[in-house]
Amino acid sequence: MTEDWSAVAKAIKSRSRELNLRQVQLSERSQVSQAIIRELENHTVERRRNTKTLEALSIALEWHPGHLYALLHGRRPLEPGQTGDRGTDLILERLEAIQDRLDDLSEKMDGLTMDVVSLVNRTDK
Repeated sequence: MTEDWSAVAKAIKSRSRELNLRQVQLSERSQVSQAIIRELENHTVERRRNTKTLEALSIALEWHPGHLYALLHGRRPLEPGQTGDRGTDLILERLEAIQDRLDDLSEKMDGLTMDVVSLVNRTDK
């Protein structure tokens, strides 16, 4: 199995630019040394890295924890929150939609409550 370290380098550079992150900031977020980040971004040293290093960088770059590992091995990365199991991912998507709807309803109920309180206060005067 070939490893595509240049894809990893390109992804880290691109995402860091998107998020306006400098190497030092990415290092702080990920707890990965700036020297390792520099090596990965510039593709200067090609060697095996601990999967935890790629995971920490993926999370710091606001991606799915396995994002960089997937790119390294030529696979399509998962989106944050995806598990890779189609059934589970569909359930999670549906739950997220339900949560969004509940949040909307809750906001509407808060608005109605405020309207009722305001009406009651007016009639009490």
